[in-house]
Amino acid sequence: MVELGEADEAELQHLVGAERQKAQFTAQLHPFLELCWDKCVEKPGNRLDSRTENCLSSCVDRFIDTTLAITSRFAQIVQKGGQ
Repeated sequence: MVELGEADEAELQHLVGAERQKAQFTAQLHPFLELCWDKCVEKPGNRLDSRTENCLSSCVDRFIDTTLAITSRFAQIVQKGGQ
């Protein structure tokens, strides 16, 4: 078995943490995508009509705006806590 040096161990921990964050993000995103799909897609087909496309786009935009607002608020709270 190969032993890792400190730098290799730190890099491995960083990569594992990044993969864990991706998995958490995907797990959080899945229910949201289902919600937008159920809300916007009446009957799946080969192509999306413009109404469905607009609905999905708006749904995603709302999600992104909300996520950014929450992230910004948490950053403000953390910053105030560190002072």
